[in-house]
Amino acid sequence: MNFEPISTNNIILAYKNGIFPMAENEDSPDIFWVEPKRRGIIDIKGISINRKLKKLIKQNIYDVRINTNFTKVIEGCAKKSPKRKTTWINGSIIDAYIKLHQKGYAHSIECYSNNILIGGLYGVSIGSIFFGESMFSNKDGASKIALLHLLERLKVGKYIVLDTQFITNHLKFFGAKEISQKKFLQILKIALESKGSFFEIDKNNNVKNKKYPILENFT
Repeated sequence: MNFEPISTNNIILAYKNGIFPMAENEDSPDIFWVEPKRRGIIDIKGISINRKLKKLIKQNIYDVRINTNFTKVIEGCAKKSPKRKTTWINGSIIDAYIKLHQKGYAHSIECYSNNILIGGLYGVSIGSIFFGESMFSNKDGASKIALLHLLERLKVGKYIVLDTQFITNHLKFFGAKEISQKKFLQILKIALESKGSFFEIDKNNNVKNKKYPILENFT
């Protein structure tokens, strides 16, 4: 399939076919479309968190916000760091995903400390699957807290699966596992037949006007 040029419609079409865009690096002008043979996922029904992560949540050291600064989050993910020598997010991808955000498909989970953005993640919601794209952290634990809040949001909103694209040791802490692309496409087909609610938890992390502690959702 040909998804050129990169546009919001083509990105959504690609996702629905199990394909996603990447750049060779942040300075590359070109985009290529990826359909990996092996796929990383987190089954929303099977989420579990270990004692260390629970302790991190209880410390409550970061302020978590939703969709208040999508542009800064994707720009943070695109930046190189001592731990990340290069990234796959170029200017074309940034522009395209900002448009996806404006259309209500792409969302950001943001961690703040003293009103300064210090970590977060972004991804795309279609049906009852969330396609996680990238995350960044400028302080210890910020991206982990963002991911935990995303997982809670997906669980409450009745999503089926979080697509992590690839597997990392970081993601394994959250129950990520690797499956074949064939199996992923089967899950994707089911997930596209229902619709999850990303805003079942509101921007203030409330459910039905009551505070919903993240720990209650992962016991």
